[in-house]
Amino acid sequence: MIPAAGSKRRNMALLAAAIVLVLSVWFAGTVAVPSLIAQGLATPGRAALLTACVQLGFVAGTLVSAALSLADRLDARRLFLGCAVLAAGATLAQVLVAPAGGAALALRFVAGAAMAGVYPVGMKLAASWAKGDLGLLIGIVVGAVTLGSALPHLLPGLTGSVNWRVAYAGAGVLALLGGLLVLPFRAGPLLGARPPFRPAQMLEAFRNRGLRLANIGYVGHMWELYAMWAWIGVFLASVLGSPDVGAWVFGVVAAGAAGCVLAGLWADRWNRARVAAVCMVVSGGCALLIGPASAWPALALGIAFVWGFSVVADSAQFSACVVSLSPPDYVGTMLTVQTSMGFLLTAVMIAVLPWMMGSLGIGAAFALLGIGPLLGAIAMWRLAPMLDQASGPR
Repeated sequence: MIPAAGSKRRNMALLAAAIVLVLSVWFAGTVAVPSLIAQGLATPGRAALLTACVQLGFVAGTLVSAALSLADRLDARRLFLGCAVLAAGATLAQVLVAPAGGAALALRFVAGAAMAGVYPVGMKLAASWAKGDLGLLIGIVVGAVTLGSALPHLLPGLTGSVNWRVAYAGAGVLALLGGLLVLPFRAGPLLGARPPFRPAQMLEAFRNRGLRLANIGYVGHMWELYAMWAWIGVFLASVLGSPDVGAWVFGVVAAGAAGCVLAGLWADRWNRARVAAVCMVVSGGCALLIGPASAWPALALGIAFVWGFSVVADSAQFSACVVSLSPPDYVGTMLTVQTSMGFLLTAVMIAVLPWMMGSLGIGAAFALLGIGPLLGAIAMWRLAPMLDQASGPR
């Protein structure tokens, strides 16, 4: 029996809302940075580690999850809930320790590791409802991730405080609420069976040519994405001449949520690899142009919004390609391998970008971010004919 459309809409709404709230923990540290630096509690380099540790934690979590096939062998909903609670606890605990000390970095690492049971698992749960609309459903999930990542930037304005403890406490509470929202969620009819424990299955991501090209494209995309998200606020503060840019940063990052949904709709009607390639060319072009445009604040802000829209619009389509090309019972594992590789690179780029900005200037540093998506677009264009030859949408 095919579930009713209303059931699908209800469950996707629950899943999207849960992801938005849980993902607020990701950039809670970034939002806290201005307050920490202003109070002399952290240097810029130490503050960058707060975000880099989340990325590294996510990589560690995804490696463990992929090796043990946790996303496919455990009840996905319970895994999501448990990891959301862990992320919330680690984020709330930040208010009890020195804000940039070793304990703070460790807690950021734990919060990132917990996201391995939220982001890839959320994509698998969304794919279980796909019926000719895989790109749209995963686009909704990535759009929710984008909104969740942007959400902490609104907390200081909503609470009337830029105190770093408010940023962490607010994100922790939201993550806990998000975890609880997944309880009434029910997976769709396409959820794969729980497979046997086969650690070597994660190597399929490299043996399969289609998966390999999709993963190369994803790595090019991730070269740019999180470094842009982490440092676009610094750029806008410089261009606009004011440190109070939280609302602008929220708008720029949140624009990507609309990009994810619209690209998903387009991808389900055209070829998702070509859609990803087009998005990467646009975002790579914005990375090259935004530095020279800084002399004209209105133009730079406009490019920032286009960049925010396009920089993540392609993200869901890499995952949709993996879902389409993976063995059905190991979709969660293949998604986890993909995200692990991409987020390992983001940790490097987030940490390296401040050094490049200091050495080359912020405009030139952003231009270097354009290298990844432009090369990734080539890989996706090569993947496109393989998707054309597929039997049909999953």
